[in-house]
Amino acid sequence: MVNEERRIRVGYRIKECREEMKMSQSALSEKANVSRTIISGLENGSITVTTTETLFKIANALNKKVSDIFLD
Repeated sequence: MVNEERRIRVGYRIKECREEMKMSQSALSEKANVSRTIISGLENGSITVTTTETLFKIANALNKKVSDIFLD
């Protein structure tokens, strides 16, 4: 249950940060060099981050630290 809650929280934070920057999933996908399907899956909780590299790319594209994505 803890892992599922964390996955949902991380996805919510990615979406929240993306929307704060008025960025679409496609724009984030391009900027992070990560597929839009992965961005969508992370945001809706259907997939987990499979590599730390992916999370770093997304955080960097959002001008955030990885810890900003994990911490509320």
